[in-house]
This record gives sequence, structure tokens and C-alpha cells, in this order.
Amino acid sequence: MDKLAIDGGNPIRTKPFPARHLLGEEEKAAVVKLFDEAINSGNAFGYNGTAEQQYEKDFVEFMGGGFADGVNSGTNAVFCAIGALQIDVFSEIIVSPITDSGGIMPIVMAGCVPVVADADTRSYNTCAEEIERMVSERTRAIIVAHIAGEPVDMDPIIALARKHNLYVIEDCAQAHGAKYKGKLVGSLGDIAAFSTMSGKHHCTGAQGGVVYTRNESLFWRAKRFADRGKPFNIPNAPANGNVVAGLNCNLNDLAAVIGSVQIKKLPSIIERRRKVGEAVKNGLEGSKVVSVGWQPPQSECSYWFLRLKLNLDALKVDKAVFCNALNAEGVRVWPDYFNIPCTSPWFSNKSVFGKTGFPWNCSDYKGSRTPVFKIDNAKRAIRDHFNIFISEAFGQEEVDDILAAIKKVERAYTK
Repeated sequence: MDKLAIDGGNPIRTKPFPARHLLGEEEKAAVVKLFDEAINSGNAFGYNGTAEQQYEKDFVEFMGGGFADGVNSGTNAVFCAIGALQIDVFSEIIVSPITDSGGIMPIVMAGCVPVVADADTRSYNTCAEEIERMVSERTRAIIVAHIAGEPVDMDPIIALARKHNLYVIEDCAQAHGAKYKGKLVGSLGDIAAFSTMSGKHHCTGAQGGVVYTRNESLFWRAKRFADRGKPFNIPNAPANGNVVAGLNCNLNDLAAVIGSVQIKKLPSIIERRRKVGEAVKNGLEGSKVVSVGWQPPQSECSYWFLRLKLNLDALKVDKAVFCNALNAEGVRVWPDYFNIPCTSPWFSNKSVFGKTGFPWNCSDYKGSRTPVFKIDNAKRAIRDHFNIFISEAFGQEEVDDILAAIKKVERAYTK
């Protein structure tokens, strides 16, 4: 048996895994062209111009129709999606337990109250059964996050939402191009939010986001909210007739020209990530210790990272030891994905607007003064899984090394 690298043996991989090289000469050329046009004309580029409109058109084409508005972050994409719903303050919005805080903070910024549903017992993602436990007479919407590029099992959630007359917002920050029953995530609910920061499947530079919907009325409401309530698509509106309060969440033409190049690369990026993820999944078939985590039937993951299930009962060691051994073999491992916003100080201390405790402590809110959450399954999911970073730059060599490292550590530590 090979001696583990953590015990002084030779590691499976000694060279770094390849960088993504997400940005290239095409993006550089698009940016230079935009600057040249600005210099030659004497007019600085701005926002809502032809470049941004083109990116939004390109995004819609990728999604197979609908409407898109570019904004300046994934967090603000969620904020503008909520703003488009025009629900009353102190409405409750049910959210996924495992997600980025930026997917939940916009709720309280909109004067609404987040209620955290638990995860599916097999996944980081939530499910209809856990969401239904949290529905109250104050619930007006559900935000469903597709974590790690894995689609949520959406049909039961859509049915639940229709039963209770609730909106569904999809948070697709980590799931560009993922599919559920042949449909792209983001096209399943009422409205969706995408992040296009530089770590995601495709980007608009360092930061950015997109609000997407197939509902034209929601689109215009989101667009107005994203640009200080300007009266877009309202006939005969006065010049200063801002129709709703909103913030300046606009994207810009510089980010948009990058996005237009990027989104043309996106199908290839997704295909290569999916190839890596599926190859690792197939390579782990038959293992009694490690497997790719459960995925909904008829789903196609876009693998922002690999979520791997660890059978702790089959091991002589705990997860930390197992993951440390994998890291020593040259495979980059995250032992815990503890992104549970309701455990953060801002949530538990209600640190939103000074010391008021708003919105929970306001007398007009008739729900619990203590933030409500249920996360037992989510904690178990984090305990039972670990994550491996992958990218579209990985090839067969990287897949082979990942599998070899896992199997080497597995052989050493299996009971």
C-alpha cells in the first residue's frame, strides 16, 4: 500500500492544478475598443448604453428568451428581484439555509423578514417539504438557491408556491447553465438573480449581476427599482417622474462588453465543468466511502464545485483527518462549507439598522421577535460532505489525480 503523503509518502500530485484563465485577449480587445470609441468621440462610456443592452440581449439569447437587466452585483440582483415583487414591508420571505449572506441580506434591506427553511437531507439545497414547514400567513415569497451548480428539485416547490400564492425567486449565482428537467435554472420561478463576479461561471469583470425573468411586467418593475425608480416603459411619464424608491444598482458598459464576450464562452465553460464533474462521479462508482452528493433526477449540474458525500461510518478517522490527507496528496479540499447566514452575528443579533432590531422588533411585524430558522439537516449535510474545487481548465489528468488521491486515502482509512 502506498504511504500517505501526510505520513511522509509521495503525493499523488506535485504540480498546481491549472488556473482558469477565465479572461483572455477577446475580453481585452472588447475593453480597448470601448475605450477607443470613448477617446475618439470625446464622450465617456456610461451605463444603459448599447454595450449594456447588447449584453442583456446576449444573456436572454443564452436563456432561450425572456428579459434581463444587468446590475452591479449578485446581491443587488436579489435585491432588485425582491423590489420587483412590490410586496409589503414585514412580509416573510423563506430562504435556503446554505447560501451566501448576500442572498439573504437584501430581504431585510427591503424591510421584509427572512425565515430560514432547512436543507434536503441529501443536499446543501432546500426542498418543498422543509419550505412548507415555514410557511405562515405572512409569507409572500420563497428564495431558492441552487448551490454548487446543483439544481434544486423545483417542481414540488413551484407547486407549493402556487398552492399558497407565493412568488419564487431563483438565486442562480452558483448555477449558470444548470438544468432541471431540460429547463435552465432561472427560468423555472417567477424571477431570478445571477451573480457575474469573477469567480462565477462567467463574469462581467470583478463584480456584476443579472436580474432575469420571463414575466415582462416583473422585468420592468425590476428595471425601475434598479435605477432609482425611473419610469421605464411608462407612457407619458414626466421627466422627473420616478415612480418608486430604489437604489442605483446599474451595471455599466465597461462591464457589459466583458460580459458579452464571456457569455459566448459560457456553453463551453459549462460543458467542460460538467465533463469533469461527471467523470469524477463515474470514477467513484462502487466506492463505499466517497461519492458525489445526491442530485435531483433529470438534472444537469454545472458544477461550481464538487460536493462529495463521505460515509463516516466506513472510516477509521474523522472527516478532518481524511480531508487533511487529501490536501497532502495535492488535491485542494474544503472540509466544510459552513455558509449558513442565520448563524452569523448580523442575523442572530439583528444588526441591520442600528440597534433597532428592525424588521423583527417593529411593532407592526406580527411574527417572532427572534429570527426563525431550522437548520438541523443543513448542519448534517455540512458534517457529511466535503468539497473539491474544480474548473473548466481541468482535463483528464486532473480527473485522474483527484480520483487517485481519493482512492489512496480511502484505502488507508477504510475500516
